Amino acid sequence: MEKERMKFFISGAFMLLVLFFVPVACSSDKATEQKDSPTFGRLKVGIDESYTLLAEAEVYAFEALYKNAVIDTVFKPEADLINDFMNDSLQLILVSRTLTEAEESYLRERQFNPRTTKVAVDAVAFILNRDNPDTTFFYKNIRDIFQGKITRWDQIRPGSDLGGIRVVFDHYKSANPRYLKEKFSVDSFPATCSAARNNREVIDFVEKNRNAIGVISVNWISDPQDTVSHNFLKRFRVAGIAIEGDNNPDTRFYKPYQGNIHRGSYPFTRGVYFINRQTYSGLAYGFSAFVAGEKGQYIMLRSGMVRSEERRVGKECRSR
Repeated sequence: MEKERMKFFISGAFMLLVLFFVPVACSSDKATEQKDSPTFGRLKVGIDESYTLLAEAEVYAFEALYKNAVIDTVFKPEADLINDFMNDSLQLILVSRTLTEAEESYLRERQFNPRTTKVAVDAVAFILNRDNPDTTFFYKNIRDIFQGKITRWDQIRPGSDLGGIRVVFDHYKSANPRYLKEKFSVDSFPATCSAARNNREVIDFVEKNRNAIGVISVNWISDPQDTVSHNFLKRFRVAGIAIEGDNNPDTRFYKPYQGNIHRGSYPFTRGVYFINRQTYSGLAYGFSAFVAGEKGQYIMLRSGMVRSEERRVGKECRSR
């Protein structure tokens, strides 16, 4: 009888130990569990639609190099990406602006310390119908169009039969209208401006309308070896712009190509940034570091952009 009671006691004690330690061990595992690392796991990344072609190439290369990493891309206008990032729907975004002081403060109050990595310098391109003879503009022409002072083509070239100017953006929430509003200090654009739904619709509109000016990222037109970019380039002309303040009839006009972006002679450029809100060194850090590194930068250069540290200031160009 004593033996049976002893066996029962030992069995009961063992079960209590199991019940006591197993939950603690499981809880400890969950607390320390990290779903991803710089080269492992799955991550949803928000990409500005302006950089669709670039992002697809970068993701393809990253996943080919790191077989255990999966990057799910979400392509949206800039304003929607920033909103998703602030609401914790996205841990990493690729956009053409940094966070404002108010946005950074909001995140820090919630124990997030956003990290921003500048990966390139991009350019805003102005595209024209192939039958439009006006392919060069003074800087002040572009400024006056978006400030509503120029609304017709004959204000740029007397005698033009193109009629009213029609400007089209990729999306009213995209980086392009936001950039030009800041550039020219305007709260709203004139009635000559409208928005499509994406970059492809901008290109379609310009192709069909002689009096149109399309506003897109240079990423869409700069890789002649990419079939998408190459086919687009056949459908429109790219405008050349003079340096701000240079209004001489014999001035040089610069297109948004790498050499001109690099030298600072093309006046409509902007930074491209990864913004990461992960609180640990995870896949968001790994992917952004890859794009900022040697392999990612090679792809970036193929996409018509310039590494941020390679860009020179425009004053150097003016002095030559």
